[in-house]
Amino acid sequence: MIDQSSPALSGGSARHHAKRRRPGGKRGENVANLPLDAAERYPDRPALRFEGVGLNYAQFVEAVQAAAGGLLRLGLNPGDPVAVYLDKCFEAVIALFAAVAAGGVFVPINPLLKPRQVGYILRDCDVRILVTSAIRLQGLGEELSSGSDLDAAVVTGAEGRLAGASLPFSTLTWGDLTSSGRANAGVKERDLDDLAAILYTSGSTGLPKGVMISHRNLCVGAESVTTYLVNDASDRILSVLPFSFDAGLSQLTTAFYSGACCVLMNYLLPRDVVRLCAAERITGITGVPPLWIQLAQLEWPRDASESLRYFANTGGHMPRQTLDRLRAIFPEAKPFLMYGLTEAFRSTYLDPAEVERRPDSIGKAIPNAEILVARSDGSLCDPGETGELVHCGPLVTLGYWNDPVRTAERFRPRPGPVGGDADPEIAVWSGDSVRMDEEGFLYFIGRRDGMIKTSGYRVSPTEVEEVAYDSGLIGEAIALGVPHPVLGQAIVVVATPPAGQALDVEALLTRFRRDLPGFMVPHRIVARDALPRNANGKLEREALTAELSEIFMAGEA
Repeated sequence: MIDQSSPALSGGSARHHAKRRRPGGKRGENVANLPLDAAERYPDRPALRFEGVGLNYAQFVEAVQAAAGGLLRLGLNPGDPVAVYLDKCFEAVIALFAAVAAGGVFVPINPLLKPRQVGYILRDCDVRILVTSAIRLQGLGEELSSGSDLDAAVVTGAEGRLAGASLPFSTLTWGDLTSSGRANAGVKERDLDDLAAILYTSGSTGLPKGVMISHRNLCVGAESVTTYLVNDASDRILSVLPFSFDAGLSQLTTAFYSGACCVLMNYLLPRDVVRLCAAERITGITGVPPLWIQLAQLEWPRDASESLRYFANTGGHMPRQTLDRLRAIFPEAKPFLMYGLTEAFRSTYLDPAEVERRPDSIGKAIPNAEILVARSDGSLCDPGETGELVHCGPLVTLGYWNDPVRTAERFRPRPGPVGGDADPEIAVWSGDSVRMDEEGFLYFIGRRDGMIKTSGYRVSPTEVEEVAYDSGLIGEAIALGVPHPVLGQAIVVVATPPAGQALDVEALLTRFRRDLPGFMVPHRIVARDALPRNANGKLEREALTAELSEIFMAGEA
């Protein structure tokens, strides 16, 4: 069953492109068909690697179908949610695709979340079946002892049979779930617009929102990302982001669409990423800025960097200094600067050929997407004019689970004129301010509610942060606007020191004064050992703003 061969693939370094079915064709009705198609083309190629062990595509599909059969025996009905609350492992990936193969909906839960947050998600989307580990199930005991709609928990690990002894639902082991072997039912056909997954976004401004993602979103998204990253079966894609994050889930769907291998990783230290890149001959990594900032500060031996052909950034602005350092570390790799939002899965990317000329751009629309810049009245902006980024096309998701009010606020008719009597196309209004230049390249300005208004001026936090990074005097930095009785908002920069050094506040302030107009110079610099992050690794801008606002208003800072 297990392929424990060397990570090196046969066929040399030549890249090849087999003919693929397009999403929406004979096998486009269920995202679970992505690995099934790959198994027909490349049954012996590795689909997943974890801790030095591999599953090829034939083995992976067999495991998915066995687990799908087990879910059906548990009474899974079409559209029922199946939650997966695990660290990265084979069972986590198998469970996600088994859920949709059986006609259900998968709900990946970030393993960094605490029981209170997990309990909320399970109750919010009426999860009937939970796949988790014994220790995680025990930690959820208080949350699940009352008010849960769970019918069953599938527990991984040898101790699974005892994990749920005192809970008011049945428990079974992973072996129990898959004991009947290959499921005869195969993959359940679904309409492309049927619900396939629910991804919960950060709840830093309130309770988490469940974004409803269709089979079409996942299939077209896999095709789109594969197209511009030029993935094929020779790729070895490192999975460092959580599956509950749209970009993390995309590593799986992209790999399976192209027949590539996805290498799973639960890293503790950034240096672990360097070691695994060398051991597994990684060809592609997608990360978020906090991770890239840390990785750029490390020494990369040749055997860790030489196989990489692309690195991609999402989830925030990549500081110029970090980008320059990564390009020096990976001189043969192409940098892809991407922008996306969970509500549209993926939106834009900057062609690597344009990085030298316009490194601050988020690029243009990815394949199968249309990106518009609109004014608040719904009319389209002129080139160079700041407006709201609006995403149109088949990657627009289905809205927020059980929340028609917030869905109506974010999912609205596309801007511009609507022809004929046809129903208007629904688009995602991102809430992000951007501008588009004469050549169609987009530039991120900031969140509409994240812009700082000081002394009558609107200031982008990103522009202030860029100066901090360019100075070389900080490890990480974040710029915020806090209430001020005279200025309206005062600009505050919270920064960490460079590795092994102390933060030189005066030198940093001198640099701000040198590079910025007076109204953009931070009112105060606050030193911290670390910046707060949410479960997906993004900086907690809203929480930090609230904390500093209270401190400053109390006159304690």
